[in-house]
Amino acid sequence: MKKILKISSLALFLIAAIACENDDQKIIQATGGPELLTPVDGAEYVLLPENEANEATTLVWNHADYTLDTEVNYEVEVALSGTEFANIVSGGSTTNRFMTWSVEELNTVALTAGLVPYETADVDVRVKASLGDNAELVSYSNVITVTLTPYTNDLPKLWIPGSYQSESGYGDADWTHATAPTLASEGFGNTNFEGYLYLANNVVADSENGLKFSSQGDWNGTNYGDDGTFSNVLSPTGGNIGGNAGYYRVKVDTEELTYNLQPVSWGIIGDATTGDDSGWNQDVDLTYNPTTKKLELASINLTTGLKFKFRGNNAWSNGFDFGTVNADGFLVDGGDLVHTGATGNYKVILDLSNPRKYTYTLVAL
Repeated sequence: MKKILKISSLALFLIAAIACENDDQKIIQATGGPELLTPVDGAEYVLLPENEANEATTLVWNHADYTLDTEVNYEVEVALSGTEFANIVSGGSTTNRFMTWSVEELNTVALTAGLVPYETADVDVRVKASLGDNAELVSYSNVITVTLTPYTNDLPKLWIPGSYQSESGYGDADWTHATAPTLASEGFGNTNFEGYLYLANNVVADSENGLKFSSQGDWNGTNYGDDGTFSNVLSPTGGNIGGNAGYYRVKVDTEELTYNLQPVSWGIIGDATTGDDSGWNQDVDLTYNPTTKKLELASINLTTGLKFKFRGNNAWSNGFDFGTVNADGFLVDGGDLVHTGATGNYKVILDLSNPRKYTYTLVAL
């Protein structure tokens, strides 16, 4: 009788174990993916840099259904429309059933997905649901398509590759875009480029020597050169451009097809440099440092509360007059700077290596 009871108990245990195993298999099944509710399919967003901190949109979806009552991980996925999510950009992860994108965040997603600034294009959006740290039991929401017009805060650039680079401090190899100085336009869509260039030695233009202006950071774009007249006229298929040794402000207009390399020496001027009005009579010259690519003055005594500015070519009204720091923190023409530090000796550094984003630094000695 005891043997029969033992056998019966074992049978009941095995049946219960099998039942539990079957229950476990049912528990970990996904019964339905999330449903993306907003934004609506076809929504359009024109993104603007002045609105970066504002909310662009909030994505809302219904929870995915699992037979196990547990926390679900959600990831918003974005891809170029019509690509079947071949190259997925993550729009963020959460355990909630909503996600808010700021204008800046949505713009970053758009650019990462491959959209071109200021051009309108479509992206597909979906929500992926999963369980656990290993993202198991994945399910997907419906797909919606939204139209985006992204922006960029990067100014359009031209690169200046040439035979001068290695001897002028722009990398070890000549004709190399990655280490070449650049020019920047005033803004996206503008064709007036500006920047600064140093030539350690004279550069005689011929078939192997000189410089060009490239629209991309490689040779696959337009590589502007001189039209052959050497009268500051550009050609998209022109020859190499030369120049004498020196420090230059370079201006290029790719619509007007003009270029100009203007030699310039920089100095600091103002009553802060002498302690009285005589400081406005003569610049104290800065020297270009090829290693740092900055203009430097080793030491000068500056008087607190008095004014100074940076002037080019020891003259007024010539377009070289940095005396104002704009809202973005960069030097622009006009006005006067005020020395707010203590009276004493300072090292002066004028950095014109980042086109149209010029800065200065005073280092107390």
